[in-house]
Amino acid sequence: MAAFASSYLFLQLVLLISLFYFGSAARSLAETFDQTQQPILFQYHNGPLLTGKISINLIWYGKFKPSQRSIVSDFITSLSTSSQSTNQPSVATWWKSIEKYYHHSNAKKTSSLYLSLGNQILDESYSMGKSLSVGKHIKQLAAKGDQSNAINVVLTSSDVLIDGFCSSRCGTHGSSKSSFISGKSSKFAYIWVGNSETQCPGQCAWPFHQPIYGPQSPPLVAPNNDVGLDGMIINLANLLAGTVTNPFGNGFYQGPKEAPLEAASACPGVYGKGAYPGYAGDLLDDATTGASYNANGLNGKKYLLPALFDPSTSACSTLV
Repeated sequence: MAAFASSYLFLQLVLLISLFYFGSAARSLAETFDQTQQPILFQYHNGPLLTGKISINLIWYGKFKPSQRSIVSDFITSLSTSSQSTNQPSVATWWKSIEKYYHHSNAKKTSSLYLSLGNQILDESYSMGKSLSVGKHIKQLAAKGDQSNAINVVLTSSDVLIDGFCSSRCGTHGSSKSSFISGKSSKFAYIWVGNSETQCPGQCAWPFHQPIYGPQSPPLVAPNNDVGLDGMIINLANLLAGTVTNPFGNGFYQGPKEAPLEAASACPGVYGKGAYPGYAGDLLDDATTGASYNANGLNGKKYLLPALFDPSTSACSTLV
C-alpha cells in the first residue's frame, strides 16, 4: 500500500518557470500557471522526516555498465562523506543544507540524518519484462531491498518502458508497507528513476540535451560523459531531497498534497546563480573535458545538482 507517491512532470511551462522536470504528474497546466501567479508558501505539515542512519539500496533493473553504476554509487557515497579531501563545492555540502528542514520542523529534538550506500541488487534479466507500471512493478522491485532504515532506489535502463515515463515524469518517490520487522509492520521509502538516454533526453536529461520545448540553447557537456546517467543523477538528487523531507506525504512541501512541490522540485531548472528559463545558471567548467557541473564527489566524480529551496530564506539556494 502506498502511503504517498510523488511523480514529477517536466516542461509544462518552460517559458514561465523554466524546464519543469519535477512537477507532479497530477498537476494540470492550469494549476501550474495559477501557482506562478499566486505562490503558495512552503509549509511543514507535521509529519515525520527520515532521520538516523539510512541505507540507500540500489536495485538496477536492466543493463547498466559497471562505469554507469559507479557514477550513481559514488554519488550516494559522496552525500554524507566526512572526507576533508573532497574539493569544494561538494556533494556533501549540497546535502548538508537539507538539515535546515529539520531545524524548521516542530520536533522538540532534532535528529541527525546520515546516508550511506547499502546493498546493490542487479536484475539484468528483466525479470518483470520491459514494460512496467510504477504502481505495481516498481513497488515490487523496491521491496527487494532492505526495508528497515532504508531508501530503496530502483533504476531502470534505457530500454525499459515505464507508465508515464517521458509523458509525465522522469522519476517518482513514495512509500509502501514493509514486511513484518521485529513483529511490527511499518513503511519504507522508495524511489524510481529511469534512464532517458534513448527515450526522452530532451525532457529528463536537460541541460545535457537540447529541450523539446522552450529556448533552444546548445546542450551542456555532461560531467561524466554520459547524458543518460548524468540526467539520472539530477532526478535522483531531486527525489532524495523530497524523500527525506516529505517521505509519507505529510512533511515539507508547497501546494496541494496530490501535486506537491518539494525541497528541490520547488526550484525547477535552477542549478547555478543567474538561472532563467532555458539557462541552467552560471556553472563550473571542467578545463579538460569542457563539462559543466556544480558539485565535486568522491573518486574524482563531478555532478550537476538541483538548487534546494531554503526554508529559512524562502528562496532557492544554489552551490555556485
